[in-house]
Amino acid sequence: MLFKTLNDLSKQELAQLLDRMGEIQDVVPVVSNILEDVKKKGDVAVKQYTRQFDNIEIDAIEVDQKTIKDSLHLVDAKIIEHLEKAASNIKIFHKAQLGEAQWFMETAPGITLGQKTTPLATVGAYVPGGRAAYPSTALMTVIPAKVAGVKNVIVCTPPGPDGINPLTLAAAHIAGADHIYQVGGVQAIGAMAYGTETIPAVDKIVGPGNVYVTAAKMLVRDKCEIDFPAGPSEVLIIADETADPEFIAIDMIAQAEHDPNAVSVLVTTSDDLAKRVRDILSEMIKTAIRKDIVNQSLENAAILVADSLQDCIDFSNRFAPEHLEIMTNDDSRVLDDIINAGSIFVGKYTPVSAGDYASGTNHVLPTAGYGRIYSGLNVDHFVKKSTIQKISKQGLEGLANTIISLAEAEGLNAHAEAVKKRLI
Repeated sequence: MLFKTLNDLSKQELAQLLDRMGEIQDVVPVVSNILEDVKKKGDVAVKQYTRQFDNIEIDAIEVDQKTIKDSLHLVDAKIIEHLEKAASNIKIFHKAQLGEAQWFMETAPGITLGQKTTPLATVGAYVPGGRAAYPSTALMTVIPAKVAGVKNVIVCTPPGPDGINPLTLAAAHIAGADHIYQVGGVQAIGAMAYGTETIPAVDKIVGPGNVYVTAAKMLVRDKCEIDFPAGPSEVLIIADETADPEFIAIDMIAQAEHDPNAVSVLVTTSDDLAKRVRDILSEMIKTAIRKDIVNQSLENAAILVADSLQDCIDFSNRFAPEHLEIMTNDDSRVLDDIINAGSIFVGKYTPVSAGDYASGTNHVLPTAGYGRIYSGLNVDHFVKKSTIQKISKQGLEGLANTIISLAEAEGLNAHAEAVKKRLI
């Protein structure tokens, strides 16, 4: 773990913290070959790579409806209740994001402009598996698509020896998934992008994944759109001397248990707080259930001491974290100055865990600094917007000189004639 003052970071250490997508290029050749195979061979390639990478032999790629419905009885009834409560909160929040499906405004006499919002036809949700089941990601990817009005939402998720974890199946069903396929990794991304005999080609792929999945999503954008690059999870915590070091330490551990490549960063104005967090982390690691993963992940972690709260804010904006926690004496002031973050958690009683599971905000977020240019998953990811114009003769007369002059200046005389002929 890196433990330094912000001013003492070497250029190499700073670059390592800020450049977190370096591995993508390393895997592109392998990913490209797999995608090409899936494109050419369809289901055969999907099954082949599932055998090769997951060590699973699958007969049927799609999960049948009986198996999906049975999953509801294989999961503890209390867990089902909690999934339904989380689903309800996610629906409420995402419904609040919806704008008008169609609107118009008169900008001048005879000129009416507007916009029509239309949901995508088919969306593919990638739900990770492997080290753990992620039913929460099934909720986070499927529910906003359904709220936005997408008619066909498919889910791809890696199988285990006994198929897909019933918890993930139950969550996808509660969320409203139309079809579920037991396939993960690059082969799942390829199948959703190009289509196979079983899996339909989709308009957009959403959901997080490892470096291979992220690379695959970025490589298929010539066939379908994606949400954004979403790789290993990360948290940055801005704290001052008023923060609770135990809360900070457990939040860093919680982030670390995701993945060996997860990143946890504390930037604080308090040297004493930094030391206390470091000491508490050392003790917490000893009893962490996912100790091996946590230990590996915390090798990527950093505790940084800054001269001022503004320096903490400036560093956070450069880092553009997936998750940003703010624990200071003036949280509102810090929040006002934040410009780059996937999701922001304000106050000591707002851990990332709340947004990960049940508060209602979405946990599918841009990582590795992409919070500078991308928004976290929301209903707008699942729609397209068409502009509308209705112009009367009077309205066209008011625009004619401008249209004709600009069209002729660009050498597009037919554009000018299209107006002139209407006004003869």
